[in-house]
Amino acid sequence: MTLQSAPSEVSQATVDELVAEYDQERPGRKLSARVSAVVGGVCVALSGFTLYAIFFPLAKGSQFYLTIFLAVGLPLVFLTHRGTVRVPPVLLWWQRSRPSGTAEVAAGDDPGWFDWVLAGTALVVCLYPLLGFDSFLERRQVPSSLDVVAGIAVVLLVLEACRRTTGWVLPAFCSVFLLYAYYGGLLPYDWSLAHGGFDLDAIAAHAFMGTDGIYGVPLSVAATYILLFTIYGAVLDHSGAGKFFIDLSFAAFRGSRSAPGRTVTAAGFLLGTVSGSGTATAVSLGSVAWPVLRRAGYPKEQAGGVLAAAGIGAILSPPTLGAAAFIIAEYLKTSYLTVLLYALVPTLLYYLGILLAVEIDARKHRAQAVEVGAASALKLLGRFGYHFLSLFMIVGFMAVGLPPFKAVVYATALQFGLSFLDPAHRMTPRRLYGALAEGSRSVLPVITTCAAAGLIVAVVTQTGLGLNLASIIVDAAGVLGDNATVELVLTVLFAAVAVSVLGLAVPVTASFIISAVIIAPAMISLGVDTPEAYMFIFYYAVLSEVSPPTALAAAAAAAITGGHPMRTMTATWKYSLPAFLVPFAFVLTDNGAHLLGQGSMWGIVWTTAVSALAVAALAAATGGWLIGPAGPLERTLCATAALLLLYLEPASIAAGSAVLAAAAVIHLLRRRRSRRLPGESAATAVSLVKGHNPS
Repeated sequence: MTLQSAPSEVSQATVDELVAEYDQERPGRKLSARVSAVVGGVCVALSGFTLYAIFFPLAKGSQFYLTIFLAVGLPLVFLTHRGTVRVPPVLLWWQRSRPSGTAEVAAGDDPGWFDWVLAGTALVVCLYPLLGFDSFLERRQVPSSLDVVAGIAVVLLVLEACRRTTGWVLPAFCSVFLLYAYYGGLLPYDWSLAHGGFDLDAIAAHAFMGTDGIYGVPLSVAATYILLFTIYGAVLDHSGAGKFFIDLSFAAFRGSRSAPGRTVTAAGFLLGTVSGSGTATAVSLGSVAWPVLRRAGYPKEQAGGVLAAAGIGAILSPPTLGAAAFIIAEYLKTSYLTVLLYALVPTLLYYLGILLAVEIDARKHRAQAVEVGAASALKLLGRFGYHFLSLFMIVGFMAVGLPPFKAVVYATALQFGLSFLDPAHRMTPRRLYGALAEGSRSVLPVITTCAAAGLIVAVVTQTGLGLNLASIIVDAAGVLGDNATVELVLTVLFAAVAVSVLGLAVPVTASFIISAVIIAPAMISLGVDTPEAYMFIFYYAVLSEVSPPTALAAAAAAAITGGHPMRTMTATWKYSLPAFLVPFAFVLTDNGAHLLGQGSMWGIVWTTAVSALAVAALAAATGGWLIGPAGPLERTLCATAALLLLYLEPASIAAGSAVLAAAAVIHLLRRRRSRRLPGESAATAVSLVKGHNPS
């Protein structure tokens, strides 16, 4: 994507390099022209096959389609991703600048002979079931020796492909689960995790031949929804929508010291619909916005925090959300439009928190208005506003009953047609070919992640591990508190910590899938409704990208701004704090369901208003600002008020309102007293601006 809305010191090559370096779900090789042509042709064929299957479903069913899809996608991974082991740059967080030499590749970073052998082997073993597909399915209970060999080969290839795209952690997780399925029968019978034990034939058959393993819901979602949305994002990008979104954001907010922060927030939301990745959004946006933020007076770490928080917000926001949202729809057997409605109020609260934090920081850091020379917002809307049409039509198509995969195809076709309104970005055959190739290639890491996560799902369903672990989590919470409310709060806290820790090591999609089958049952057993449990896990899986110490989006933003990575992560955490706390609101009490758009309109309105007040209190607590600089007492009271308000029960709301009012009164009295102090020195004034009371 070429972004030219503002002066930039970051080249497009650097942007691409940083995305490859920090984003867990992006291709890693820069292929030579000849190999790139071959890979691109296969990627276009995969996109075409997917589009064909959407409108003309294959007669033999979805598993037949997924078998062909994996047979094409898995070999491509070995050609587009390196087999060498690299130290993830995020692990070098103590360095102040981006480590060099970790992402640079030669112009001909082509696959070697071993990569081609793996690709050929993957093609053969993945196509093996098609030699006699009906009889292959009939042998699920009693697989032949050749079935077992092919199954083991596919499992190993999936693990290696996953290692190449996401690192060692997820394959290690999968290996532990597979070993548990094999050796779990040796555990003492009275242990909660013990099971009857399964031999190699049973494990291979369940993982390779059934619909709970590799060819389960995760891969099905990757092969339909996710691929189609990545194609849509590529068409948006190639038709100039990304540049328009950036230009519009710069044009809409100017003339005030808060404008740079507002611009980044708005642009992150809009640009996320194109990239579909929090890290990629933060990097692409940072290449344009960082010079503006610097000129406005933002410190490096605060600027990086705004960029990362805005980027990750795009994954949390309708109309695209992240890949895990499609899996939620499949698991809940509900429409994707319903999941979008679940996310609407939390999205508003998230961006409210960012905007309030931006306003506070603009005052604390004495930011200056910056003129970037952008055209008028009205002129841009009048000329290029059609780029919004396809986004609106996705929701419109689903509202009239179309399934999301058809809705996004029609929206893509609409965007293709609209591109001819802009001669500079019209979708010529070359651009269309590039968009189809980019769409398939971008989804390759997701394919391996979903296939690997399917192995974990297979073990969980085969052994009953999910229910056993849910019982252990609930029992652990019960040991610490025998009150039902305390038990629920502790269980939810354990769940938040577990999902966050898991998300530090594996991609968002895998983190959600693993948590949904292991952690969600514990929450559901204590009375949390399934939609609330899944949405809670979804938010914490996404937020792992901005959670220290391995926050990829924040680390990438720090690489753009040159700020200290850990301090940038802390700043990002401050901006995104509402997204960490609001999920607790919709699982701890029945009223919290209103935040997911469930219940009466009045219930949705009042819970949203109370939660917005809580978000404002959080912004004051973390930013250290009310009407002016806030002292430690006011900040503590604001934080306490926010927690009480987010419980969304009448008694806690009343208590939270009273505490917040007390904070406001104390703040006003302190400000009045400070104004009466005679001969205030320059040092005192500086301390007040920084939020310290020199007395």
